[in-house]
Amino acid sequence: MSGDPDIWLVYDGECPFCSNYVKLVRLRRAAGGAAVHLVDARSDHPIVKEIIDAGLDLDEGMALKIGERLYHGDEVMNQLALLSSPVDVFNRLHYWVFKSPRRAACLYPWLRAGRNATLRLLGRKKLSES
Repeated sequence: MSGDPDIWLVYDGECPFCSNYVKLVRLRRAAGGAAVHLVDARSDHPIVKEIIDAGLDLDEGMALKIGERLYHGDEVMNQLALLSSPVDVFNRLHYWVFKSPRRAACLYPWLRAGRNATLRLLGRKKLSES
């Protein structure tokens, strides 16, 4: 059994960008054997409540929990870039773009705006409106 903490990634399952992103990003399975859990933010999973109770707004960004540490929004993109395996073009590009915390912070608002616009166009509600 590994001593590495579990990794929890909470994302909006109704957002096509978010759903496809979590499928494309390949978290390093060799990262000490840590278990990786993907959780839809629209579910009633206890991790969703924990994130909301911590004051993180899942409409403003995905959340990541590694051990007891919570990450949100651009921090998630940065951490996932560092944890992902560079096995394909998407993951190598993702790593190059988001390995810099500064670059992740600059780009993330644009990604969030794209998510919000897409949800509106598809007639889907934001998490806070559900």
